[in-house]
Amino acid sequence: MKPLLGTLYLLGMLVPWGLGDARSQAQHKQEAMDKTPWRNLETYPYNRYHPMGEIYQWMSQISEKYTEVVTQHFLGMTYETRPMYYLKISLPSNNHKKIIWMDCGIHAREWIAPAFCQWFVKEILQNYKDNSKIRRFLTKLDFYVLPVFNIDGYIYTWTTDRLWRKSRSSHDNGKCFGTDLNRNFNASWCSIGASKNCQDLTFCGTGPVSEPETKAVASFIEKKKEDIVCFLTMHSYGQLILLPYGYTKNKASNHEELIQVGQKAATALKAKHGTNYKVGSSVDILYATSGSSRDWARDIGIPFSYTFELRDNGTYGFVLPEAQIQATCEESMAAVLSVLGDVYEKYWYSNSAGKRTSATIVLSLFVSFVHLL
Repeated sequence: MKPLLGTLYLLGMLVPWGLGDARSQAQHKQEAMDKTPWRNLETYPYNRYHPMGEIYQWMSQISEKYTEVVTQHFLGMTYETRPMYYLKISLPSNNHKKIIWMDCGIHAREWIAPAFCQWFVKEILQNYKDNSKIRRFLTKLDFYVLPVFNIDGYIYTWTTDRLWRKSRSSHDNGKCFGTDLNRNFNASWCSIGASKNCQDLTFCGTGPVSEPETKAVASFIEKKKEDIVCFLTMHSYGQLILLPYGYTKNKASNHEELIQVGQKAATALKAKHGTNYKVGSSVDILYATSGSSRDWARDIGIPFSYTFELRDNGTYGFVLPEAQIQATCEESMAAVLSVLGDVYEKYWYSNSAGKRTSATIVLSLFVSFVHLL
């Protein structure tokens, strides 16, 4: 997606480049950092964007409040040596469970993505006791949620450049900074839709998985890949549900199934607030890309792998107003739950239904045999 040209979104305001003195801009930044809009989880505003410090604090409080189902885990360190944590949501069980992975904020400026990850966690935790569907999911599935993938870049969008996209690693002796972490995975790395020029937005890094952030995620996913049945990575903007592939016109072996599940999710999303999403592979409905986490996840054998490009279609782009957070999260939640429902049906309901059908056939044959005697 292209940045909004000629404008800088600075702490809630659209300010034309070059207008407003540096002192007032710095003052606004400091005021935003100093605000403490909440004291505990009961007053945490999910319809606001939050700086990284607040998200760290939120993660700690979530894991402390919901100790029976949530644990916070260290994943790795960023380039600027900040800790990466994910939340594991798991109902205690003696059964071996499959995993749903979700990450948000791999591109720093896409603030609606981390907002959705927090919303998703909140919805699951507030409803799993009373919502039979969510509780049923949790009997078979564990959710692993990484609220902010690109922490260094995200912080930079709050302090320095609202439209920054990449990470903050240093390249070419400090002449340029950042790697596009979604071009850094080992999926036809840097073959198309990516750049080897470190000044470019789509700089693919110095090699596959060269960045500490992608290395942390990739190594973790590799260890768990036998159990991961669904990989979801949340982005903005464009209102798209993208499936593999971006680097080739060839289709995944389960392409039709991915399309069907994606279209059903788009229908569930539209039913909420009337928002239209397109469904398809990146190379078909967006553009060609290589090195994406979505394609890599499918390549290593994770059956369901999707990129969600959340609101909007370009009116606000990366600077989606806070007034749209709730509606965006509500409709996206409906879509994700639709995907999870299809994953659940595929791996559990159909199997148990198949077993019941087989048992019924055997029983009826036995009864028929007895009647013949």
